[in-house]
Amino acid sequence: MAWAGAYLAMLPLVVTWLGDSAAYFSGKHLGRRKLIPSVSPKKTVEGAIGGLLGSTLGALAFAALFLGPGSPTVLPLLWAGVLGLTIGVVAPVGDLAESVMKREAGVKDSGALLPGHGGVLDRFDGIYFTVPLTYAFLLLVLT
Repeated sequence: MAWAGAYLAMLPLVVTWLGDSAAYFSGKHLGRRKLIPSVSPKKTVEGAIGGLLGSTLGALAFAALFLGPGSPTVLPLLWAGVLGLTIGVVAPVGDLAESVMKREAGVKDSGALLPGHGGVLDRFDGIYFTVPLTYAFLLLVLT
């Protein structure tokens, strides 16, 4: 019972990071067409599609493993898929918003704490958008 809240809190983090990872790997290996080169030159359409698939499948898997029948809080797979798809759309918006801010500030990385990752802000830019979205979504769906 005590884990139900922890699982709900972990849901947007896990799904966002799975989507980010899927976008990175699919973009790196399949990417041909640039998404918005003036904002983020390395992002590709293929990476965006991979991210959508990764976040959707990640949400479905997470819900099946931790929020399925027998769990104190059940998130039906249909709603998990809708949430994953929505996170897959919204997380890149956070990433692109952060890229715009870095471009306007004239910096490549938002910090040096995580070398090669663009800074700490790059690890959490999508999260700033997906956590409130997930909270609102779960309020609507689970109440």
